[in-house]
Amino acid sequence: MNRPARVLAVWCPDWPAVAAAALGKVPAHRPVAVLSANKVVACSAIARADGVRRGLRRREAQARCPELFIAQSDPDRDARLFEPVVAAVDAAVPGVEVLRPGLLILGVRGAARFFGSEEAAAERLVDAVAAAGAEAQIGIADELSTAVLAARRATIVAPGAGAEFLASLPIGELAVEPALAAPERVDLVDLLHRLGLRRVGDFAALTPTQVASRFGVDAIAAHRCARALPERPPSVRTPPRDLTVELRCDPPIDRVDAAAFAGRLLATRAHAALSAAAVACTRLAVFAETAAGEHLTRIWRCAEPLTADGVADRVRWQLDGWLTHRDTGGSGGPTAPITLLRLEPVEVIPAAALQLGLWGDAGGTDARAMRALVRVQGLLGGAAVQVGVLSGGRGPAERITMVALGDEQVPATDPALPWPGRLPEPAPAVLMMNRPQVQLESAGGDPVHVTDRGLFSATPARLRWGSKQWELTAWAGPWPMDELWWASGSAPAARVQVELPGPHTLLLITREGSWHVEGLYE
Repeated sequence: MNRPARVLAVWCPDWPAVAAAALGKVPAHRPVAVLSANKVVACSAIARADGVRRGLRRREAQARCPELFIAQSDPDRDARLFEPVVAAVDAAVPGVEVLRPGLLILGVRGAARFFGSEEAAAERLVDAVAAAGAEAQIGIADELSTAVLAARRATIVAPGAGAEFLASLPIGELAVEPALAAPERVDLVDLLHRLGLRRVGDFAALTPTQVASRFGVDAIAAHRCARALPERPPSVRTPPRDLTVELRCDPPIDRVDAAAFAGRLLATRAHAALSAAAVACTRLAVFAETAAGEHLTRIWRCAEPLTADGVADRVRWQLDGWLTHRDTGGSGGPTAPITLLRLEPVEVIPAAALQLGLWGDAGGTDARAMRALVRVQGLLGGAAVQVGVLSGGRGPAERITMVALGDEQVPATDPALPWPGRLPEPAPAVLMMNRPQVQLESAGGDPVHVTDRGLFSATPARLRWGSKQWELTAWAGPWPMDELWWASGSAPAARVQVELPGPHTLLLITREGSWHVEGLYE
């Protein structure tokens, strides 16, 4: 019986931090952390030794490690600086596939045969990566996901022993590598942990029927990973040739900005072709031809089907890496401008596997919006983007504390404390910050005000707002406001809800004898 083709994974630990340190020329002894939305997403081993961890806010990370070098998350930078590493591995063993910057895979059979053994191949690749200026760990196993997890422990898993190797790992390992797991995998792992399944082997002991009947689609994929079963679905098929798209570059491309524009154009064409064929791409080959007749190829593999933005990102990263390192000797990059670009889907699945969001996206809207907001902060300052935090208070405006995006969401006052005289629920949907003045009148046209006893001077029947007026259909209140009751000469203050025909409901506030609109209800 033929043994399954084994997989070798090359993992460069903390690659975003390594790339940021290299670009910033940071000394090797200085700790480094990479931030996104003011939270640590990657850090160096030296920073971890000082207590820095992923998920910490910038202020806390700097408090734990004052000499910490801070860099912002930049996927383009990570991919550009990873290209020499990929080229070095590809020169030693052709046929690499990039999962993400910092992680690549390849078939180990040919390498083991050429170098004499899997151990010798692993040693040779570690040396090749070191020659490119990086550190790497190698993992080898029967299945791709098992090999990636083995690389994080620099382990060669014996043939057929994948399930045994995975069984003792913490359940969180199923979500530790974003290139292998969908975003919802983190929630799945948290649920499994709360159910008492603390090890991967505990989850693997469940039957496929139990998993399929109680959890979602991603849980089925995670269960197959935990059992070290073949992960490629049977629906994967060789894509037809007409899905390949290419672009003749006239004039030839020799700048990164021109490459980004061409990559976006080609990605749009590729996604349109895939959509027309009702398929989605999970493995994409990027080809380039230069004016000197050089032919360059790189394959990108993704955990989830690629969207149009995902295709464009990977094309931009690859072209950026090739063009940036084209003049460095031995980098494997081009020595002349690029004259032809071609994208070829290597592996496709039915488009039904790409679960679209309500507005046609693929679930990445939140992440794209966050990146856009962080970029606005970088241009206009941290206080330019703020979010509301529920706070304690009596009025609706007092119950909102605005905090800069990325800062710790701490309210100005504790909402759990008792607040006598607080406006009853529900709160208004819109707050009128300018508080326009209105007149509240009785049926006879007399002004209505609040007495010292907290009651209406007359039954409210009509509301005048500028040149318009409405007959009230209902009202509630008044609710006296007890602030500054000790101030001499202060008029009674109160709030009242009034319903106009429509219906439209307003929240009114009275101070110093005049009425103002504080909020609108929907």
